[in-house]
Amino acid sequence: MKTYRLLLLASAATLVGALTDMSPAAAQDTMLDSGSMDKESADKVFPAKRPYSPWAGRNFPTRPLFGDTHLHTSFSMDAGAFGARLGPRDAYRFAKGEEVTSSTGQPAKLSRPLDFLVVSDHSDNMGFFPDLFAGKPELLADPLGRKWYDMMQAGQGGAAAIDIITAFGAGKFKGPILYSPDSAAYRGAWQETVKAAEEANEPGRFTAFIGYEWTSGTGGNNLHRNVIFRDNGDKASQVVPYTTLPPGSANPRDLWKWMAAYEDKTGGSVLAIAHNGNLSNGRMFPMIEPGTNSPIDREYAETRNKWERLYEATQIKGDGETHPFLSPNDEFANFERWDKGNLDLTVGKTSDMLEYEYARSALKNGLKLEQKLGVNPYKFGMVGSTDSHTGLAAVEEDNFFGKTSSSEPGPDRATHPFAKQGDRIIMGWETTASGYAGVWATENTREAIFDAMQRRETYATTGPRMLVRFFGGFDYEESDANTRSPAISGYAKGVPMGGDIGPAPAGKTPTFLVAALKDPIGANLDRYQIVKGWLDAAGAVHEQVYDVAWSGDRKPGTDGKIPPVGNTVDVANATWTNTIGAPELIAVWTDPDFDPAQRAFYYGRVLEIPTPRWTAYDAKYFGVTPPPEATMEMQERAYTSPIWYSPAP
Repeated sequence: MKTYRLLLLASAATLVGALTDMSPAAAQDTMLDSGSMDKESADKVFPAKRPYSPWAGRNFPTRPLFGDTHLHTSFSMDAGAFGARLGPRDAYRFAKGEEVTSSTGQPAKLSRPLDFLVVSDHSDNMGFFPDLFAGKPELLADPLGRKWYDMMQAGQGGAAAIDIITAFGAGKFKGPILYSPDSAAYRGAWQETVKAAEEANEPGRFTAFIGYEWTSGTGGNNLHRNVIFRDNGDKASQVVPYTTLPPGSANPRDLWKWMAAYEDKTGGSVLAIAHNGNLSNGRMFPMIEPGTNSPIDREYAETRNKWERLYEATQIKGDGETHPFLSPNDEFANFERWDKGNLDLTVGKTSDMLEYEYARSALKNGLKLEQKLGVNPYKFGMVGSTDSHTGLAAVEEDNFFGKTSSSEPGPDRATHPFAKQGDRIIMGWETTASGYAGVWATENTREAIFDAMQRRETYATTGPRMLVRFFGGFDYEESDANTRSPAISGYAKGVPMGGDIGPAPAGKTPTFLVAALKDPIGANLDRYQIVKGWLDAAGAVHEQVYDVAWSGDRKPGTDGKIPPVGNTVDVANATWTNTIGAPELIAVWTDPDFDPAQRAFYYGRVLEIPTPRWTAYDAKYFGVTPPPEATMEMQERAYTSPIWYSPAP
């Protein structure tokens, strides 16, 4: 009864404050003066006065944690075939800041340790390659196993890799070379993966997640997902990863069923992150479900919304935010493009596929589907990760160890084809040194980071560890940007990235508090932009990019755009200076084109000043001349998770 009375008093105090626009302290004084509350009750209902130390008692994230949610080791069949010899334990050691020797014999170390890592080896045939490389008798007894082993012993590892991957895709893996999930070899590899994560995990200092990559590639169309466990090994060991070969499936709906079954069986938690979609040939974010003539239905929308809270917006195989065909008015859309075909280049890219591959267009189509179905299947947050197949999460431009061990640093890696099929060729220089995931977690533990991912309080970076804040609400004021702690107002007056606002109070317009701080050892910042997408009354979707904060005294031109920041890059010497740009950007922005009846999303994009690309660093270090078409400089960037606005029903 006493607790119930305190709840009533708290509600009354809240009502007094709301009706009179009083602060909580003033409302408390009013109720004390009126005699409706005694001092003992007041101390329990109202929080104590803020301590002198502004950091004491904080219950929101105060710094981002950086990590990689998509890294392969020798346990992945393709990684091992292309030369990876580092296993999960090596990958965690490297991520924690240790110097290791790469698969090609080169010393490698990060500039700074990461905060977390997911070793996400491919679920299909997990653990096969280390056994083949070791020459296990049962594998050498198989004609294909013997063939590949002999090729590697003869120094033909690259040719063996292509043959292995082709044979697997053609369904030629049978007998001892097929590591099915019920085999002892497969289960042993999974238990080794789990054990490596358990050994590396140090709550409060470094988080080693248990995970894997489900590798759906229907006809070469990449629909991969990285599956991450919130749990420790006691629960993750109760299952084996879901595969695409029978009894598994290449259909995402079946992966989601496996995830639900795991949670039902163990009481644990799991999520899936969709692989960047630019190799899916229009299948990653469909409006018509692949393999059918049926439009996306409510069940698909609800299930995908539940299990896939994040999207991998940038990685080594190109950038996945948007494409110049989709965003012709965005001068920064033409960035690290991979648009020549699907995963194995067996089917060329056509422009009608692009809408269903990139994050921005998927977010717009999600608004359409929400209007139609009542649920948005593409309500995802943003992360970046590497998809490196070397065991090394190394994607700094001057410390880039490539996609596979065959493309680790060397004088000719930029000029060799990365993939080739007919007249479609992806050259080595087109691989992207990207990216990392920034996560606003309250502490460095599996549970806290996972929970932040679930609420989408994340952002993607192409590699730099810039600090990025993005808050949305209806009450931010210019004074909220005049502080060293914008998050205090950010959380108090609105929601962080990944959240929802709306419907708008009468006469109110969405306002956004944005802030970015440069990577401490990286480049200055050029600008902070907000990307808006919305659905109009006729059901058409639109987008607009707004410059919100920028360095220097630049003014918008007649086209409304901010001029370029300038360029200090010396490509020949792979150098640059921080004599342009700004170390930090902060502002409050109000949507000038707001319509309270229209569904919308907003996300932040932060650009650094131009800096040398990894190809320039390679050219300088190895003394080689890159191909004339190679990109030699770039503007690194970050993408925040969106904030969604929903009108009144």
